[in-house]
Amino acid sequence: MIDPAGLDARREYYERIDRHHLTPLWEVLGTLVPPTPRSPAQAALWRYNQARAYLLEAGGLISAHEAERRVLVLENPGLRGQSRITQSLYAGLQLILPGEVAPAHRHTQSALRLVLEGEGAYTAVDGERTTMRRGDFIITPAWTFHDHGNSGTQPVIWLDGLDIPIVQLLDAGFAEKSAQDEQAVIRREGDALARYGYNMLPVDFEPQRQDPTKVFVYPYARTREALRGIASGDIDPHHGYKLRYVNPATGGSPMPTIGAAAQLLPAGFETRGCRSTDSSIFVCLQGGGAARIGETELSFGENDVFVVPSWNELHLQVTCETILFSYSDRPVQRLLGLWREQKA
Repeated sequence: MIDPAGLDARREYYERIDRHHLTPLWEVLGTLVPPTPRSPAQAALWRYNQARAYLLEAGGLISAHEAERRVLVLENPGLRGQSRITQSLYAGLQLILPGEVAPAHRHTQSALRLVLEGEGAYTAVDGERTTMRRGDFIITPAWTFHDHGNSGTQPVIWLDGLDIPIVQLLDAGFAEKSAQDEQAVIRREGDALARYGYNMLPVDFEPQRQDPTKVFVYPYARTREALRGIASGDIDPHHGYKLRYVNPATGGSPMPTIGAAAQLLPAGFETRGCRSTDSSIFVCLQGGGAARIGETELSFGENDVFVVPSWNELHLQVTCETILFSYSDRPVQRLLGLWREQKA
């Protein structure tokens, strides 16, 4: 017990050193070095149908060219005003209408796209286009020029995931606009997948462990086929049938800062509780069910997005066969020796 005179002396001392931009560690140590993670992010869910209506409304208010990227940011309710869905990652829903082009640019932030609706659009990455189909997982690695266009007749919507907060933390953000809205096509569609995605590599290619993947599209048809191909074997009680996306040249993450996975949960399946240090963003590509995230209970359906903050225990229960896509900052945490998982 400190006497009042001692408290007054401390208070005066703190005020005096504050004028010299000094602060006592012992007053903040418990916050800086907590016994377990205490993320300010909250468990939350975004209903796709609601967000879609607002996104289509935005399509009548601003063009893709004027906006550069017509996106509604999914802001975590515990992190409002920071344009982030977790402490380390960004998420947004992007719309491109028939006839539009989202002009070419590049930036030091790495990005992923998960196509949710529509046909007829494409993404171009460093001179190669890929047609966007529902469920496709598409990557634009750091500092690669990319543009999007829609030559079809339907609006196309996808989820964007970027490592913007990580790059902000490091003060390493750069961006550059291309002189042309659309890149010149220098390779036929499917070239990168043929060179790097069939368990073969160009003879003169020397992959480095942390390099981003040269395969920039992972077709949903293949993902679904792989998940169903293992669905007759033993099931993991915590994750169902779950596979992670990899750089086929190295076996590492497709991007050094963002990892992604897909999982299949059979009808009626309920997972055991599991938590980890990487906050994860989930998208329901098929089916639906319920998620218990810490003390929060949410129901989700097709194309809905929900977030599981760091060290929140996750339970999933599905009513029908369900496929979930997810992404997180696990590669960074594993590289730094920080990642942990706890299973019930």
